[in-house]
This record gives sequence, structure tokens and C-alpha cells, in this order.
Amino acid sequence: MRPRPARRRLSDPPSPHGPHDERGVALIITLMALLLMTALGMSLMLTSHTETLISANYRDGLEGSYVADAGIERVMQDVLSIPDWNTILTSADGVRAGVTSGFVDSTITPQMRDGRVLDLAVATNMMNCGKTSTCSDGDMNTSTADRPWGVNNPRFRLFAWGEVNDLIPTSSLNSPFYIAVWIADDAAETDGNPSADGADLTNPGSGVLTLRAEGFGPGGTHRIIEATIAKTDVTEIERGYTGQRGQDEQNRRARKAAVQNPGAGLTRSEMNLGGGFAQQAF
Repeated sequence: MRPRPARRRLSDPPSPHGPHDERGVALIITLMALLLMTALGMSLMLTSHTETLISANYRDGLEGSYVADAGIERVMQDVLSIPDWNTILTSADGVRAGVTSGFVDSTITPQMRDGRVLDLAVATNMMNCGKTSTCSDGDMNTSTADRPWGVNNPRFRLFAWGEVNDLIPTSSLNSPFYIAVWIADDAAETDGNPSADGADLTNPGSGVLTLRAEGFGPGGTHRIIEATIAKTDVTEIERGYTGQRGQDEQNRRARKAAVQNPGAGLTRSEMNLGGGFAQQAF
């Protein structure tokens, strides 16, 4: 006859290997719940931070486009008041135009508010030959995918540059953006001399200049608008249009018979926030 097992008394310590021992389970569940809540919290924080960055990038990109457009508008006033455009297209130092706008900074290596330094001479060389160093005539005459016109490749010259806040004298602007506008002979010319406007009226680029405005902002924001501007044979000048003003604005101006150079139609307008591009005629 086998002896009966002794009954466990309440005062006895629990067996470490008992089949119903649940000590520590609550702690494990609590730790798992805490880990899950932490992961959810971090996910919400990351999502919120990402949305904030997206909003800031969108805001800066939009402001950069407006800044570039403002540069075009500001420079047109100066260009249209210069009777001889050949004085603009010449350059003594290969960077600045022979005659510049009234909107100019004291340096071509300005420091932006975020601490970055802009080298506008390097930017000019990159436009003209894709190099950071000074461009030779051979470099600028080379046909590339971006500049396929050979000897008629435009030679961009720095015409206007400065902080956006200095665009108007009222000190009412508060923008961290910097703006620069370059000017060049129209690539459609066939006279083989990009440092002078075509004198022959049969030349398709005669009386036409190319403007390139770039807005530089915080976080590396960079927006570009290119435009063409043409002389007219009348004293009453009506401004053309830019692509971002929309089809309604184009139609309204078409009904008003916008002034343009004889024999030429209003140019096609486009706008791209990724690179920023527009065409306009006057």
C-alpha cells in the first residue's frame, strides 16, 4: 500500500515547478503593453515630424517660385528702360552684365540667413558651360544637350541680385530668400554673336533677350524661372504673362490684343515647381 502524499499547507512556500504557477505573467504582459504603446507613440511622433517637414518644404518651394517670378517682374522695369541692349550683353569680368539693374548687392558671394554662402560667379559659370571655373569661349561654344546652339549659345550675365527683403524700400518684407537674375541673348539668333543683339530684323532672335531668375531659400530650396522679353515698336507697353497666372489670364490678355513684337505670337507658357520654367513675351 503506497503512502498518501502529504497535503500542502497554506504556510508552505509554493513549489517552483508547480503546473499552475503564474507568478511574473502580469509583469510580462505589462512590459509587452508598454512596448506596444511606446512603438505607437514613436510612430505618431515620426508621422507628425514628417508631415511638418513636408509642409515646410511645400511652403518654401512655393515661396521660391514666387520669389523667382518677382525677380522677373522687377528686372523687366530696368531692361525695358535701357535703349541699347548691347550694353547689357557685354561683360568686363565675365560674370556681371555690362549694365546692371538698380537692384544689386554689394557682393557676388553673399551669405544667406541660414549661414550658406552663395557664389554667384560659380552659378554663372555653371549656366554657361557646366563648370565651376571660368568658362572659355570654346567651353561656351560647345554644343550639349542643354546648350545645343553652338556659337549662338547664350552667355548669361548677372544683371540683378540681392535679398528679397530689399526688393521694395518699405521694409515690409520678411523673407529668408535670396534672388538673382541673369540675362543673355536669345538662343534663337543666328548671327553667331551672343554678346550683341541681332541687328537684322529678319533674325528670329532680334530684339529678344532671355531672363533667368533663381530664388535661393532655407534648407537648400532652389527655384528657377526663365522668360523671354521682346522689344516693341510702340510706346505703350503692356506686360506679357507668365505661366503660373493661368489660362484665364492668358485669355483675358488675348482678348485685349496684347502688344508683341511684329510677326511673333505670344510664346507658350509653362510652370514646373520642380524646376520652375516660364516663357513670356512683351
